[in-house]
Amino acid sequence: MTRPSARIGLGIDIGGSGIKGAPVDLVGGTFVVDRLKIATPRPATPEAVAPVVAEIAAAFPEHVAGDAPLGVTFPAVIQHGVARSAANVDRSWIGTDVQALLAEATGRRVLVVNDADAAAVAEHRYGAAAGVEGVVLMTTLGTGIGSALLVDGVLVPNTEFGHLEIDGYDAETRAASSVKEREKLSYRQWAEERLQRYYSVVEDLLWPDLIVVGGGVSRKSDKFLPHLRLRTPIVPAKLRNTAGIVGAAVLAAERLGAAA
Repeated sequence: MTRPSARIGLGIDIGGSGIKGAPVDLVGGTFVVDRLKIATPRPATPEAVAPVVAEIAAAFPEHVAGDAPLGVTFPAVIQHGVARSAANVDRSWIGTDVQALLAEATGRRVLVVNDADAAAVAEHRYGAAAGVEGVVLMTTLGTGIGSALLVDGVLVPNTEFGHLEIDGYDAETRAASSVKEREKLSYRQWAEERLQRYYSVVEDLLWPDLIVVGGGVSRKSDKFLPHLRLRTPIVPAKLRNTAGIVGAAVLAAERLGAAA
């Protein structure tokens, strides 16, 4: 049997519909083997989700060392391992020490991070923001607007710039891609009438060096990004569906390191 390499990390992404995990090459930012995906339990309570995370964490013994730390993304504000909100999972997670729960379930050292934050780290290490210094803002356009902020590669966790009040509205209720679909806006209308206003306000507040746009709609970025008039370069994300798992694995390896 091949001995697991220290350069291989482990990441798991807890989502509303599925829990996905894979061993990650920490040098290249790619999956070593195909990810394993298991449907998110219903209801998605801590007691139901933890065993699924443990099953995925134990699924790659030939590729991941037994003492390798585990990085986990979670759809919530995460402060020092504790969930302070809950999106697309059961509200019983609020106040739960997710880090301690999953460490007990998996027998590994665990780092839990917000899902958008993990994706931004992956894009900075290996994707659209690789090599960019200064302030990088990542936004994910989907049902709402997720955000993540890095300064010289260092994560500023748990930003919620999708909920800025702009012109009297919660920004994501006017500019998310779900709004485009619901109101049957063309890509150009969405860009010029909604995204332009949102990103103009955000860049005036943050003065970022780069904006990275993620979410499923980023695959069609050529249909809307060219219609934006910003001083900040704005580009589509590159890693897409792999970003959360990759970013979680990288952060866990960096912050928790090898076992003592």
